[in-house]
This record gives sequence, C-alpha cells and structure tokens, in this order.
Amino acid sequence: MSPRVPEPPGAPVLTAAPQAPPALRRRWRPTRRRLLAGALAVLAAAGLAWWGFAGRSPVGHFTSAAGKDRFLAAYGAAMAAMPKAPERTLDVRTSYGIVRLYRFAGAHDDRPPLVLLPGRASSSPMWADNLPSLLRLRSVYTVDLLGEPGMSVQDRPITSDRDHAAWLHETLVRLPEPRVHLVGVSVGGWTAMNLAVHDPGKVATLTLVDPVCVFAGLSLAVVVRSLPAAVPWLPKWVREDFTSWVANDAPVRDEPIGAMIEAGMQTYRITLSAPSRLDGHRIAAVDVPTLVIMAGDSRMHDAAAAADTARRTLRAGTVITYPDASHAINGEYPDRLARDIGAHLDRHG
Repeated sequence: MSPRVPEPPGAPVLTAAPQAPPALRRRWRPTRRRLLAGALAVLAAAGLAWWGFAGRSPVGHFTSAAGKDRFLAAYGAAMAAMPKAPERTLDVRTSYGIVRLYRFAGAHDDRPPLVLLPGRASSSPMWADNLPSLLRLRSVYTVDLLGEPGMSVQDRPITSDRDHAAWLHETLVRLPEPRVHLVGVSVGGWTAMNLAVHDPGKVATLTLVDPVCVFAGLSLAVVVRSLPAAVPWLPKWVREDFTSWVANDAPVRDEPIGAMIEAGMQTYRITLSAPSRLDGHRIAAVDVPTLVIMAGDSRMHDAAAAADTARRTLRAGTVITYPDASHAINGEYPDRLARDIGAHLDRHG
C-alpha cells in the first residue's frame, strides 16, 4: 500500500468513539489476566525479530486489504470488550503520521491525566484490566503506537530514537492539558524514557513497567525463542507457545486481545528502527520523577540487574520489584500497580 503524503501538523481531529452493543461490553475475568498481558508482552521480543521479515516499504503497512479488514474486525471486537467506552477518540496529525488516542474520563479530571503506552505490536485494548483502577486516579489517554498494528497511520519513516521521540512529543503537545503523566509497559516503557531523554517538556512524571532496553538488554532466550514466533506464515500454535513462555507458562486461550495481536502479526509489517539500549549518562540527566516497577520473575531480561542499574542511574527515581511477577505484570497486578502509581502521583503530580 502506498503511504499517504503527510499534511502539516495541526490540531487533533475528533471523531466519534466506537460504541459496542451493551451485550458485548463486559469486564474481563481476573483468570484471564496472565494470558492477556502475556499476549502483549510477547510482542516486545517478537518485534525485534520481526524487523528482519519486514517488507521494503519505508513505513508500516497492512500487506493486503483483506488482511487489514481482518485486523480491523479483531480490533473492533477487542475495543468492544473494554470495561468502559472512551468519551472521545482523537486522531492527532504529526509530521510522521496520524496518531490514534482514546480519552477516558476519570477522577480529578482537572489534574494532569495519565497517558498509557502499550508494548510492541499491541494497542489500546491491552489496557482493559488496568482501566478501572487507573481511572480512580486520573483521566486516561491510551495511545496506539505509530508504526504498529492499530489505528495510527504512519506516513514517514521512523529510523532513529530521535524520530521515535519526535512523533510522541508532537502528539502530546497537541493535547489540551498542559502536563501529562506517562505510563509505559515493556517497549512502551522504552518509548516513555526515550521521550524523556530527548524532549521531556510536557512530561510531569514517568512510570516504567518492566521496561525493555532501558536498564538491561533482552535475554538471549527471548531473542532466540522470538524468531519463529515472528514468522507470520508459521502455525498459530508457534506464537501461542511463545506467548505462554513469556508469561511464565500461563495457559493460552482465545481472547479478543489475543485475536487482535495474532491478526496484527500476520497482516501488518512493522518498519521501524529497533529501540536501542538507552545511554546511562543520558538517563542520569533526566530530572523527570520516575517510578520503575520491575517484574522479578520476568523472562525478558535480568530484572534484578535492571533494578540495580535503575537505582544507580536515575536522578529522581523510585524502583520497586514485584518478586513473583512475570513480564505480564500489568495484567497480573492491576490494582497494585494503580496503588503504586497513585502514590507516585501524590508525591509528584
């Protein structure tokens, strides 16, 4: 598919938020949390291998109209399963493409909101388990990362860490609130810290949830196991097996978010520069108050070493480890995460 020619950046375009029939809207059962968050976490690693299979297009794209239709159907089903409908849908034009956000009204709507950044090859529906507890803290924006499967549309190549920071900065400055609190899980955590390194102007605080490529590199086991999971034409069970392994052997079952991620893996080609390990000296120069929550039992990296590095490096940092958490931490501990984020906001927000 040919990329659109980007228009000059401007104000957000507001469109009607997708609504689901009442019969489709429900809370997700707690027993599904490990699978759902694990299905997201898998892409943080699989995405690193996926770049090797990307097509020649300079921007991310769906490989066919039929593939796009399949993904959109799965995305719509996952959005319909969210515990609450967004009050607004925003399509924000940036120099790199159009970024999709959803705004959910929450407590203390007059205070800086939370902006949630998902992991690799996922999108807004991955936050379903976290929304109820986070909305008791603040209003929330969820973001579909640019260049990933989702409703954001990439128009210009993203080839460096600076580019990754630029599109997110342009997105945030077009939000009406003067300040925001960034929360990122996995690659979303890298995306948040990468912005703070390059252009933190609008960021009040950071929360990094088991971030990858920030305080530690990926484990060799994850890199090796991700290779077959990143090949779209291999059987579905290959990706399910890897998803289960990343979530520390949680059982895999079909769910809306899993179907959405599966459809994105098979039908969308990511064309982005890989996240580089952020330089410790540049992280040390960041003065944004930062909360780091590491998953002690994560298979993505050496969590203990990452926590130690974070404590040594961060100028204004608080580091917490959940000893029994896997990389699926945001789905395993949604209420505990909200409590810790709430305490972080009370100190700095």
